[in-house]
Amino acid sequence: MQHVETPTPALAGGDTLPPPFSVGEIFTQIRLTSLLALLLLVAAAVYLYGVHRLRRRGDHWPPGRTVAFIGGGLGSIAAVSVTGIEAYDTTLISVHMVQHMMLSMVGPIFLALGAPVTLALRTVPTASRKALLRVLHSRFVRVLTFPLVAFALFIANPFVLYFTGLYRATLEHAWLHEFIHVHFIVTGCLFFWPLLGLDPLPNRWPYPARALLMVLSVPFHTVLGLTIMQSRTLLGGDWYPNLGLTWSNPWNDQVTAGGILWAGGEIVSVTMLGILVMQWIRQSEREAKRIDRALDRAEAAERAAAGATKITNQTAPVRPQPDTE
Repeated sequence: MQHVETPTPALAGGDTLPPPFSVGEIFTQIRLTSLLALLLLVAAAVYLYGVHRLRRRGDHWPPGRTVAFIGGGLGSIAAVSVTGIEAYDTTLISVHMVQHMMLSMVGPIFLALGAPVTLALRTVPTASRKALLRVLHSRFVRVLTFPLVAFALFIANPFVLYFTGLYRATLEHAWLHEFIHVHFIVTGCLFFWPLLGLDPLPNRWPYPARALLMVLSVPFHTVLGLTIMQSRTLLGGDWYPNLGLTWSNPWNDQVTAGGILWAGGEIVSVTMLGILVMQWIRQSEREAKRIDRALDRAEAAERAAAGATKITNQTAPVRPQPDTE
């Protein structure tokens, strides 16, 4: 009986199979030819130009916001999408899961803390500012950024991806693979921006409600991670076994991927909850200072009024009393 070998599938984009996973090669291979790389470069250039315009006219922009947006946001996305890590995202499900966490959670959190919408409102012309505000407060944006809608999209996104044929399709088609990366970023921003962002977005919930929504998202990452770890079906079907990698076991790698999603989701969620609590405390402190200033002004006005009344009484002429005799 003649043995027929199963053809090795081509990687998304027609790339060849990478060598065994090497940490040393991850950050020495930079690929700037993808659509996502172009979007990252444009976003960085536009943001830095906005900061430059503010400083040139003498306005202050907190350096921490620039570091958060460029370094933490765009930097974390670039670290898993244009470096050597990207070469392994269709050969190791664990590497893909690292990408998933960075693109949908870590990157969007820092992008929100960078307050790019506020920067745009302070730098664009008046007509463009009004147009941007109309978009931000449009019905479409209000629906998308409503916390419960964004929460549903954020939670349902990975379940739909991994437990349908969609994930296998992303491995086979480069354009869909790239689109999923952008989709991760967008759904992450929709979820985190109303919760953590500093921009003037609609549907801004009070801090206790935001914290509750963040806590509710933790079990879903745990369930998804454990489901992947215990699954008896490989994600992507026979894609990974057919690669014929001698240095990786697809089953063991899938267990690692589920663990990354489980632990990573909890770590990021707890970290985000800490950031949310810090913002809550700072807002309470600002509100307390505002109330103190208002009370001080009211007290000063009362003292001034009392002083003016006293002076008026002291300087008023004494009228002679009529003679009643």
